[in-house]
Amino acid sequence: MAGDALEAALPREMYVDPQTWLAERERALFGQWFCVGRTSDLGLDAASKVVVVDVVGESVLLTSDEDTRLHGAYNVCRHRGSQLRPVEGPPAVQPAACPASALRCPYHSWTYGLDGRLLRAPHTDLGGADPDEFRLDPVGVQAWQGFVFVHLSPSVASPLGDAVRRASATLAHYGLADLVTGATMTYDVEANYKVLLENYNECYHCGPVHPELCRLVPAFAGGGGGLAWEDGIPHREGAWTFTTTGTTSRAALPGLTGEERTRHKGDLVFPNLMVSASADHVAAFVLLPQAVGRTRVVCSLLFDAGEAAGAGFDPADATELWDLVNRQDWAVCESVQRGMSSRSYRHGWFAPMEDDSLDIRRWLLPLLEERS
Repeated sequence: MAGDALEAALPREMYVDPQTWLAERERALFGQWFCVGRTSDLGLDAASKVVVVDVVGESVLLTSDEDTRLHGAYNVCRHRGSQLRPVEGPPAVQPAACPASALRCPYHSWTYGLDGRLLRAPHTDLGGADPDEFRLDPVGVQAWQGFVFVHLSPSVASPLGDAVRRASATLAHYGLADLVTGATMTYDVEANYKVLLENYNECYHCGPVHPELCRLVPAFAGGGGGLAWEDGIPHREGAWTFTTTGTTSRAALPGLTGEERTRHKGDLVFPNLMVSASADHVAAFVLLPQAVGRTRVVCSLLFDAGEAAGAGFDPADATELWDLVNRQDWAVCESVQRGMSSRSYRHGWFAPMEDDSLDIRRWLLPLLEERS
């Protein structure tokens, strides 16, 4: 194989070294728009709610005020640093909002509005200071197509639209904002989040790893080269969606083009949202890095609201296939992580048909260089 046909992958330490991981977390993940889930699944589609989410080790409060406007703040009281909503142990697998009209610290009862403003500091003279100086430290929060994104460094945040521009075009006809969650699968994967992103972004592995999927989408078995993702990938004759049979009793999502009714599309919003779109449902993967070698994955299958509300709604045909494919992916990703941990490993290589996987390097390295 000619040397110029290969591209070097990221170095070993960016997958296995704890100190390198901390620097990357600070410079990249905390400085980018980070998806934390669906608005409705978090409970933020209703007024006067609060939910605590974990963002790569930082505890964040997300609120919807009385007008359902979204706000975000660090879960840290400005008085003495207590968590406003104490979190003990590992983060919740599926955090859910609860009703709230204000945020009161359990330590000394300093109380804040759902927008982060200080409302009350009992027995305390602020000395004529502007209460706004004591507002909670803000976190940027915006919604896109029913997904909630947060930015832990809002003062330097670029527009969310920049991060989702390609996905907005690729998935424009799927009505993502109006879809509802019909099934959720959660996995703890012993691999760096970048291993999962790189695996998602190529189909070179599909033939060896996903035989069932390749029978459904024969083009996936060909090494992954030349796949026109912008147009969608056709299924085998007689199949049109990602289910165990390739068909379903559910109708295609409204608004799709004729090609989209028989093809599969996918896109990736760095750093942690992967979206795979079928004709009748969309699989959304939110990657939640837990440590340098561990990632929690929340896979939500999104359906047309009318279909999901029907008495006979059963997503099992889609869930069965996705759970099989997911577990195949996570097993090979964990194998990669174990191999990368060997003292013999320095860095890997990307073959020509893995060019899309280089997106992770193209995305990450400039960010690290900007902040070095």
